[in-house]
Amino acid sequence: MARKKVIFIADSLDNAHRFQQVLSGLDVDVVAGSTLQFRKLLAANPSHDLVIFEARGDVAKDVADVETVLVDDDSTSLLLIVNNEQLKEFRLPVQVKADFIVHGATAEECSARISQLLWPGNELSSSDFIAIDNMTMNLATYQVKVGGEPLDLTYLEYALLAFLVTHPGRTYSRDALLRRVWGFDYYGGSRTVDVHVRRVRAKLGPELAQRLETVRGVGYLWSV
Repeated sequence: MARKKVIFIADSLDNAHRFQQVLSGLDVDVVAGSTLQFRKLLAANPSHDLVIFEARGDVAKDVADVETVLVDDDSTSLLLIVNNEQLKEFRLPVQVKADFIVHGATAEECSARISQLLWPGNELSSSDFIAIDNMTMNLATYQVKVGGEPLDLTYLEYALLAFLVTHPGRTYSRDALLRRVWGFDYYGGSRTVDVHVRRVRAKLGPELAQRLETVRGVGYLWSV
Protein backbone atom coordinates (compact mmCIF):
# COMPACT_ATOMS: atom_id res chain seq x y z
CA MET A 1 0.00 0.00 0.00
CA ALA A 2 1.26 3.46 -0.90
CA ARG A 3 2.21 5.75 1.94
CA LYS A 4 -0.45 8.38 2.61
CA LYS A 5 -0.69 11.70 4.47
CA VAL A 6 -3.28 12.23 7.20
CA ILE A 7 -4.31 15.49 8.89
CA PHE A 8 -5.69 14.76 12.35
CA ILE A 9 -7.78 17.44 14.07
CA ALA A 10 -8.99 16.99 17.65
CA ASP A 11 -9.28 19.01 20.83
CA SER A 12 -9.66 16.14 23.30
CA LEU A 13 -6.62 14.32 24.64
CA ASP A 14 -8.34 10.92 24.74
CA ASN A 15 -9.03 10.95 21.00
CA ALA A 16 -5.55 12.30 20.29
CA HIS A 17 -4.01 9.45 22.28
CA ARG A 18 -6.25 6.74 20.78
CA PHE A 19 -5.70 7.78 17.18
CA GLN A 20 -1.97 8.29 17.70
CA GLN A 21 -1.74 4.61 18.56
CA VAL A 22 -3.91 3.60 15.62
CA LEU A 23 -2.15 5.76 13.03
CA SER A 24 1.30 4.67 14.22
CA GLY A 25 0.40 1.17 13.04
CA LEU A 26 -0.51 2.28 9.51
CA ASP A 27 1.68 3.31 6.61
CA VAL A 28 0.90 7.01 6.91
CA ASP A 29 2.50 10.35 7.71
CA VAL A 30 0.50 12.38 10.23
CA VAL A 31 0.12 16.10 10.89
CA ALA A 32 -1.93 16.85 14.00
CA GLY A 33 -3.46 19.92 15.56
CA SER A 34 -6.51 21.48 17.19
CA THR A 35 -9.67 22.73 15.49
CA LEU A 36 -8.30 26.28 15.70
CA GLN A 37 -5.32 25.16 13.60
CA PHE A 38 -7.37 23.32 10.99
CA ARG A 39 -7.22 25.80 8.11
CA LYS A 40 -3.57 26.60 8.80
CA LEU A 41 -2.62 22.90 8.68
CA LEU A 42 -4.54 22.41 5.43
CA ALA A 43 -2.76 25.36 3.83
CA ALA A 44 0.63 24.09 5.00
CA ASN A 45 -0.08 20.55 3.75
CA PRO A 46 -1.86 20.87 0.40
CA SER A 47 -1.15 17.26 -0.57
CA HIS A 48 -3.10 15.15 1.91
CA ASP A 49 -5.24 12.06 1.54
CA LEU A 50 -7.42 12.01 4.65
CA VAL A 51 -8.69 14.47 7.24
CA ILE A 52 -9.79 13.04 10.58
CA PHE A 53 -11.92 15.64 12.35
CA GLU A 54 -13.38 15.54 15.85
CA ALA A 55 -16.80 17.23 15.93
CA ARG A 56 -17.32 18.66 19.41
CA GLY A 57 -20.17 21.15 19.70
CA ASP A 58 -22.77 21.85 17.02
CA VAL A 59 -22.18 18.78 14.88
CA ALA A 60 -24.24 20.03 11.92
CA LYS A 61 -22.25 23.27 11.80
CA ASP A 62 -18.92 21.47 12.22
CA VAL A 63 -19.69 19.09 9.36
CA ALA A 64 -20.87 21.90 7.10
CA ASP A 65 -17.76 23.99 7.82
CA VAL A 66 -15.39 21.09 7.12
CA GLU A 67 -17.25 20.14 3.95
CA THR A 68 -17.00 23.73 2.69
CA VAL A 69 -13.24 23.69 3.19
CA LEU A 70 -12.69 20.29 1.55
CA VAL A 71 -15.26 20.34 -1.25
CA ASP A 72 -12.80 21.49 -3.93
CA ASP A 73 -10.24 18.82 -3.08
CA ASP A 74 -11.32 15.67 -4.93
CA SER A 75 -8.44 13.59 -3.59
CA THR A 76 -9.23 14.05 0.10
CA SER A 77 -11.44 11.84 2.24
CA LEU A 78 -12.96 12.75 5.59
CA LEU A 79 -13.44 10.69 8.77
CA LEU A 80 -15.58 12.40 11.40
CA ILE A 81 -15.43 11.52 15.11
CA VAL A 82 -18.79 12.10 16.80
CA ASN A 83 -20.37 11.41 20.19
CA ASN A 84 -23.38 9.17 20.71
CA GLU A 85 -25.37 12.24 21.76
CA GLN A 86 -24.67 13.89 18.39
CA LEU A 87 -25.97 11.07 16.21
CA LYS A 88 -29.55 12.35 16.17
CA GLU A 89 -28.45 15.58 14.46
CA PHE A 90 -25.60 14.10 12.47
CA ARG A 91 -25.58 13.78 8.68
CA LEU A 92 -22.64 12.78 6.52
CA PRO A 93 -21.52 15.41 4.00
CA VAL A 94 -22.66 14.74 0.44
CA GLN A 95 -19.95 16.57 -1.49
CA VAL A 96 -16.95 14.87 0.16
CA LYS A 97 -16.08 11.17 0.39
CA ALA A 98 -16.69 10.61 4.08
CA ASP A 99 -17.33 8.17 6.91
CA PHE A 100 -17.79 8.57 10.64
CA ILE A 101 -16.85 6.79 13.83
CA VAL A 102 -18.32 7.11 17.31
CA HIS A 103 -16.14 8.38 20.12
CA GLY A 104 -14.77 5.44 22.12
CA ALA A 105 -14.67 2.97 19.23
CA THR A 106 -12.05 0.24 19.42
CA ALA A 107 -8.63 0.67 17.86
CA GLU A 108 -9.48 -2.14 15.43
CA GLU A 109 -12.59 -0.36 14.16
CA CYS A 110 -10.75 2.96 13.84
CA SER A 111 -8.00 1.27 11.83
CA ALA A 112 -10.48 -0.50 9.55
CA ARG A 113 -12.42 2.69 8.76
CA ILE A 114 -9.27 4.70 8.11
CA SER A 115 -7.91 1.97 5.83
CA GLN A 116 -11.19 1.78 3.91
CA LEU A 117 -10.97 5.48 3.12
CA LEU A 118 -7.26 5.48 2.27
CA TRP A 119 -7.03 2.20 0.39
CA PRO A 120 -10.53 1.33 -0.91
CA GLY A 121 -10.71 -2.28 -2.04
CA ASN A 122 -7.50 -3.08 -0.17
CA GLU A 123 -8.52 -2.17 3.35
CA LEU A 124 -7.36 -4.09 6.40
CA SER A 125 -9.78 -6.16 8.35
CA SER A 126 -9.85 -5.82 12.11
CA SER A 127 -7.92 -9.09 12.36
CA ASP A 128 -4.99 -7.52 10.47
CA PHE A 129 -4.33 -4.94 13.17
CA ILE A 130 -3.27 -5.71 16.74
CA ALA A 131 -2.63 -3.16 19.49
CA ILE A 132 -1.07 -4.31 22.79
CA ASP A 133 0.03 -1.71 25.32
CA ASN A 134 2.20 0.65 23.24
CA MET A 135 2.90 -1.93 20.52
CA THR A 136 1.03 -2.09 17.22
CA MET A 137 1.25 -4.91 14.70
CA ASN A 138 0.04 -4.64 11.12
CA LEU A 139 -0.22 -8.26 10.00
CA ALA A 140 -1.00 -7.22 6.41
CA THR A 141 2.17 -5.16 5.97
CA TYR A 142 4.45 -6.99 8.45
CA GLN A 143 5.04 -3.83 10.46
CA VAL A 144 5.63 -3.69 14.20
CA LYS A 145 5.92 -0.42 16.09
CA VAL A 146 6.54 0.30 19.76
CA GLY A 147 5.66 3.78 20.97
CA GLY A 148 5.20 4.80 17.34
CA GLU A 149 8.74 3.77 16.39
CA PRO A 150 9.22 0.88 13.93
CA LEU A 151 11.10 -2.19 15.16
CA ASP A 152 13.93 -3.47 12.99
CA LEU A 153 12.97 -7.15 12.99
CA THR A 154 14.27 -9.85 10.68
CA TYR A 155 11.59 -11.87 8.93
CA LEU A 156 11.96 -14.83 11.31
CA GLU A 157 11.92 -12.55 14.36
CA TYR A 158 8.73 -10.97 13.07
CA ALA A 159 7.18 -14.35 12.20
CA LEU A 160 7.96 -15.72 15.67
CA LEU A 161 6.50 -12.67 17.42
CA ALA A 162 3.42 -12.58 15.18
CA PHE A 163 2.71 -16.28 15.75
CA LEU A 164 2.92 -16.03 19.54
CA VAL A 165 0.93 -12.78 19.69
CA THR A 166 -1.85 -14.23 17.56
CA HIS A 167 -1.95 -17.36 19.76
CA PRO A 168 -1.88 -15.75 23.23
CA GLY A 169 -2.00 -17.70 26.47
CA ARG A 170 -0.86 -20.97 24.91
CA THR A 171 2.54 -22.55 25.47
CA TYR A 172 4.46 -23.87 22.46
CA SER A 173 7.51 -26.10 22.62
CA ARG A 174 10.63 -25.19 20.67
CA ASP A 175 9.96 -28.01 18.22
CA ALA A 176 6.38 -26.84 17.72
CA LEU A 177 7.58 -23.29 17.03
CA LEU A 178 10.09 -24.58 14.51
CA ARG A 179 7.32 -26.40 12.67
CA ARG A 180 4.81 -23.54 12.86
CA VAL A 181 7.18 -20.59 12.27
CA TRP A 182 10.20 -21.97 10.41
CA GLY A 183 8.08 -24.52 8.60
CA PHE A 184 10.59 -27.35 8.76
CA ASP A 185 12.88 -29.23 11.14
CA TYR A 186 15.73 -26.76 11.44
CA TYR A 187 19.08 -28.47 10.99
CA GLY A 188 20.78 -26.24 13.52
CA GLY A 189 18.64 -27.57 16.35
CA SER A 190 15.73 -26.23 18.35
CA ARG A 191 17.93 -23.89 20.39
CA THR A 192 17.75 -21.43 17.51
CA VAL A 193 14.32 -20.55 18.91
CA ASP A 194 15.99 -19.39 22.13
CA VAL A 195 18.29 -17.11 20.16
CA HIS A 196 15.40 -15.54 18.29
CA VAL A 197 13.36 -15.11 21.47
CA ARG A 198 16.27 -13.25 23.12
CA ARG A 199 16.59 -10.95 20.11
CA VAL A 200 12.85 -10.24 19.99
CA ARG A 201 12.77 -9.47 23.73
CA ALA A 202 15.69 -7.08 23.41
CA LYS A 203 13.96 -5.19 20.60
CA LEU A 204 10.58 -5.06 22.32
CA GLY A 205 11.98 -3.40 25.45
CA PRO A 206 11.64 -4.49 29.10
CA GLU A 207 7.88 -3.98 29.57
CA LEU A 208 6.65 -5.82 26.48
CA ALA A 209 9.40 -8.43 26.81
CA GLN A 210 7.75 -9.62 30.03
CA ARG A 211 4.80 -10.84 27.97
CA LEU A 212 7.03 -13.25 26.04
CA GLU A 213 7.35 -15.76 28.85
CA THR A 214 9.56 -18.81 29.21
CA VAL A 215 7.75 -21.89 30.49
CA ARG A 216 10.51 -23.93 32.07
CA GLY A 217 10.89 -27.35 30.56
CA VAL A 218 8.26 -26.67 27.90
CA GLY A 219 8.78 -23.63 25.70
CA TYR A 220 7.35 -20.13 25.27
CA LEU A 221 4.05 -18.28 25.41
CA TRP A 222 2.71 -14.77 24.90
CA SER A 223 0.82 -13.81 28.06
CA VAL A 224 -2.43 -11.86 27.88
